[in-house]
Amino acid sequence: MRQFFAAKAEHPDVLLFFRMGDFYELFYDDARKAARLLDITLTQRGSSAGQPIPMAGVPAHAYEGYLARLVALGESVAICEQIGDPALAKGLVERKVVRIVTPGTVTDEALLQDRRDTLLMAVARGKAGYGLAWADLAGGRFLVNEVANDDQLEAELARLDPAELLVPDEEGWPAGLAGRGGIRRRAPWLFDADSGRRQLLQFFNLHDLGGFGIEGRHLAIAAAGALLGYVEETQKQRLPHLTSIRVETSDGAIAMNAATRRHLELDTRVDGDTRHTLLGVLDTTVTPMGGRLLRRWLHRPLRDRQVVTERHDAVERLIDARADADVRDAFRGLGDIERILSRVALRSARPRDLSTLRDALLLLPKVRAALDGIDSPRLLALCAELGEHDAQAAWMARAIVAQPPLLARDGGVIAEGYDAELDELRLLSTNADQFLIDLEARERESSGIPTLKVGYNRVHGYYIEISKGQADKAPVHYTRRQTLTGAERYITEELKQFEDKVLSARERALSREKLLYEQILDELNRDLEPLKRAAGALSELDVLACFAERARELDWSRPTLVDDAVIRIERGRHPVVEAVRDAPFEPNDLILDGDDRETSRRMLVITGPNMGGKSTYMRQNALIVLLAHIGSFVPASKAELGPIDRILTRIGAGDDLARGQSTFMVEMSETSYILHHATPQSLVLMDEIGRGTSTYDGLALAEACARHLAHTNRCYTLFATHYFELTALAQPGSGIANVHLDAVEHGDTLVFMHAVKDGPADRSFGLQVAALAGLPKSVVREARGRLAELEQRRNDPAPVLSAQTLDAPQQFGLFAPNSAALDALAAIDPDELTPKQALEALYRLKALE
Repeated sequence: MRQFFAAKAEHPDVLLFFRMGDFYELFYDDARKAARLLDITLTQRGSSAGQPIPMAGVPAHAYEGYLARLVALGESVAICEQIGDPALAKGLVERKVVRIVTPGTVTDEALLQDRRDTLLMAVARGKAGYGLAWADLAGGRFLVNEVANDDQLEAELARLDPAELLVPDEEGWPAGLAGRGGIRRRAPWLFDADSGRRQLLQFFNLHDLGGFGIEGRHLAIAAAGALLGYVEETQKQRLPHLTSIRVETSDGAIAMNAATRRHLELDTRVDGDTRHTLLGVLDTTVTPMGGRLLRRWLHRPLRDRQVVTERHDAVERLIDARADADVRDAFRGLGDIERILSRVALRSARPRDLSTLRDALLLLPKVRAALDGIDSPRLLALCAELGEHDAQAAWMARAIVAQPPLLARDGGVIAEGYDAELDELRLLSTNADQFLIDLEARERESSGIPTLKVGYNRVHGYYIEISKGQADKAPVHYTRRQTLTGAERYITEELKQFEDKVLSARERALSREKLLYEQILDELNRDLEPLKRAAGALSELDVLACFAERARELDWSRPTLVDDAVIRIERGRHPVVEAVRDAPFEPNDLILDGDDRETSRRMLVITGPNMGGKSTYMRQNALIVLLAHIGSFVPASKAELGPIDRILTRIGAGDDLARGQSTFMVEMSETSYILHHATPQSLVLMDEIGRGTSTYDGLALAEACARHLAHTNRCYTLFATHYFELTALAQPGSGIANVHLDAVEHGDTLVFMHAVKDGPADRSFGLQVAALAGLPKSVVREARGRLAELEQRRNDPAPVLSAQTLDAPQQFGLFAPNSAALDALAAIDPDELTPKQALEALYRLKALE
């Protein structure tokens, strides 16, 4: 318990897995918490100050499953191991915390999600904004960036979605960050740029950081230093697989804020479903590392047209040569090489990791053969990055058995013929089996006991076993070793000498095999960088082959990237809706173009009934633009796209109770962000602006926002609305056009056509949709009557406007300035006025109108 208290004092804020023989035990509050979280038995052992000590434990051989559950719940666990060989220890075995497993630093295969990066991020802040550093320890990636404000920080957090977030323990963080899970507050001095720079130079053994391109990025350096310090503190070992830092600037990608990512449902729906998302439709990658790269591409569409065009070329060449099927077939035998190499670097790789790596290297010639003769700059570059590993593959084939055991500790990993000394020791152990067979036969004959057996177990070693009924016939030179319920076990001098010889050979063989295993890891680490480049090339080839397969299977076409200001899509479809629908999807066109204010078409006002397909139409065009900029083909017969710098959306309704924001406040906040950030190269989706307030307020806001987007921002805008008054905005020279989605009544049935046509809709079909939703018929009838009254009132000749004839009371602005009449009114004390004085005051106020 003294050892436990010492270890716990060093790590008070995490659960402590304390190794005791075949179990990891937890004590006191750790035991109570683990018993609740893991649903394991809470027991007690011994006492302290007269009170029993709570205890809970998990088997050491199966601890990873329990550890994975704790990490998934956001818990961190310190692993306190027995140091050295317990058989050789005098007194208590020494114990030491060998690593701390946190949600952002896991590298064990059992603790990771196959197709999602597990990221650790640190955020430093200063007057210039925020510095970000994030690492994927399981994949060996280390990146940094700097952002200027809270909005950009929130967008990066939404894109990267770190499992663990390190921030200085200070006040004043944005609400969006403070409400995230996985936040770990650290001492502010750990986020110092000067100490961070020294730490990075020492870690990478460099004189300056110019080679990484981060000199002068003080906030990024501060964040990187804080992250690196935390990793070294928790992992308690070198991290040779983190060989560089890469700067990932925001201006290299099409910007999308958190709301846009949520509205477009790139990889997760609001209800948590991941299948019916863009990633769910697009991801047919064969390898987990390819799946992770595709997710990263999807969340970071590129503005670099050369890179994107090279991807399009590669996909087209794969389709033309029908090579994507051969590449994908070759990848069936690949494992997660990227993460295996990280475990090799951390020296935690298991035997089956090495056999998977060996098999992958043996498959490289097949991958090259599948790409042979294809003229694509990107595919040729990836083939070069694969490198030549034939000699390495042959060496690993000689070293590792075809089907190695799960763990190295029991031996049987190193192949026969690889090491002469190991073969000799194994031969001695192998011959033992024949010796025991011969010994058993001789002892049966000499003793006259036909049921006599010679056996072995790990606890008592070799023995001769005789049943209880025959025990009186045991020869005098037998020495009793163990008594069982139905048998006696003995040892002889000959068997004892053989046992010493064989067990010594087995121990020496295990020791030799362990040494050889470590040498294999050493050899692989010498070639770690070229192996990592090969893994990266395989990941990208997997994604490009996936794009080719999707394009052929789903009838997608290559988009064209042009320099003109245009978004022109012919027969576009929504990739997710088309995938889940049984009925054929109705394709639609989109044309937005022009820089000339008189002739341009920059905004479409989209009208039509609820459920008519307005949101689907808007989203499908945004997804087509996004797919084109990650290098994929798109669900359209033709797509011609000019430069795009960001995609911004305002779709759907929902409140944010955590921040105290109503549905309408969320709507206005997202709209405000769009109006402040949209540029002439931005694609903006606006759905039903103003519906969260009164009719007149909402209409006024919607019209003002539409005019601002069309005339000030001049962005590409799809503006869906139920306010038919907004269709009047489409005047010559305005850059605004009307389109609508129609529906047809057939008896009592409403049929949605889902076809986009020019011009405004002539009606909304709101009552018909309400009837389809199952509202009581009496409610629908009453609504029809009320609608007729309102439409009649609207069609009556307009009376002279006065306070008595207005349909709705006038509203005073919440922040309107005080008028002279209001000032005069404020100066009046009604309790001090006579009736005559009150009448005079009223006339004075009337004169001030």
